[in-house]
Amino acid sequence: MGIFEKGWEKPSPIQEASIPIALSGKDILARAKNGTGKTGAYSIPVLEQVDPKLDVIQALVIVPTRELALQTSQICIELAKHLDIRVMVTTGGTNLKDDILRIYQRVHVIIATPGRILDLLDKSIAKVDHCRILVLDEADKLLSQDFKGMLDHIISRLPSERQILLYSATFPLTVKQFMDKHLRSPYEINLMEELTLKGVTQYYAFVQEKQKVHCLNTLFSKLQINQSIIFCNSTQRVELLAKKITDLGYCCYYIHAKMAQAHRNRVFHDFRKGSCRNLVCSDLFTRGIDVQAVNVVINFDFPKMAETYLHRIGRSGRFGHLGIAINLITYDDRFALHRIEQELGTEIKPIPKVIDPRLYVARPEDVDINEEMDLSK
Repeated sequence: MGIFEKGWEKPSPIQEASIPIALSGKDILARAKNGTGKTGAYSIPVLEQVDPKLDVIQALVIVPTRELALQTSQICIELAKHLDIRVMVTTGGTNLKDDILRIYQRVHVIIATPGRILDLLDKSIAKVDHCRILVLDEADKLLSQDFKGMLDHIISRLPSERQILLYSATFPLTVKQFMDKHLRSPYEINLMEELTLKGVTQYYAFVQEKQKVHCLNTLFSKLQINQSIIFCNSTQRVELLAKKITDLGYCCYYIHAKMAQAHRNRVFHDFRKGSCRNLVCSDLFTRGIDVQAVNVVINFDFPKMAETYLHRIGRSGRFGHLGIAINLITYDDRFALHRIEQELGTEIKPIPKVIDPRLYVARPEDVDINEEMDLSK
């Protein structure tokens, strides 16, 4: 019920690969980036293996930052909504006394940053003698100089019969050494190549807010669009933009979370069938969808989170299909652009005057390679 209510209809590749192995009790070493459904990949098997009748800490999830701890605990709490499982988050910078009271009340799963959980272990407040599952998320960061030796210390407190699930985007020497020392013939999963950015060429156009519609109009007139999805950051902007696109003379559907489900289903069905070329939507639409014909994704509003970005633009390059993603960037978006490039290890290039049709059109012989895509006009 918890999975269903989160709107997860089918497992992502990392979930499909991880969940059955984790449930079998084997150690896992998984390579996967943020935004690929990693949290669900370990939360689901962890919650599945917890016995709510046992009044002890049974699983420990360690993450490098407070933000990630809060985000992870939120997902775990939502997934465990219909189970009698108590999930607790504890990070540095919060009141230790509150944590002590909560631990004494009964906790099954703890999500923590390394310094704080060590503190609770050293003070004998958190007792982990029955904690049989340890998850290390972003292990490359956890094993960096910032947390030197902390994980060894934490593991020394766990029972000898335990399961370790380790997730890491990169695989530096520290992770290799840690794995050799603590993991027992782990099952290895490497999904770094299956990232949904494959086949998508990414560009940005630097614009003022008031130039966005004009810029979109230019893109529509110059690009060889088969079908396009255009993302906005709010439901209100979705409707306003759809109206403007229609006023410009283009066929345009829109879809957002405040519409009735039956209406949304109909719009999606008609768009997928090819009844209309353009669809404006909010982030409701980013997960678990694939419209084979989409070859252009436009972020009319640039997202704040790398995960959102990945889910949005992953639409066009799906299943070996080529596509381009164009991001309309305002002055205020410039930091988010840089941060998302860093986090996803990708490059978003300035938009050129001419976009080579071979990057996103299935049959380039149908298009004029000299067709100008000049945004300066």
